[in-house]
Amino acid sequence: MKTINKLVLALFFFGTLLVKADDEIPPVPTGPSTGTGGVGPGGPASPIDMYVYLLSIVAVAFIMYYTKKLKSQKA
Repeated sequence: MKTINKLVLALFFFGTLLVKADDEIPPVPTGPSTGTGGVGPGGPASPIDMYVYLLSIVAVAFIMYYTKKLKSQKA
């Protein structure tokens, strides 16, 4: 039961980080001296946003793998 509690706590923690990650993007500066660079027309540079779902799935897979590995070592 302890392993399940740790897994749920870890998923909750990382889920909270996913939700909070969107709040901390600074506002896009405006004005003639602030070029947009290679990001696009005024979009903030956050390339990790494209892979959030994939990274979440990989993280859960790693948690399950290492939990199973730890459990088999204890047995």
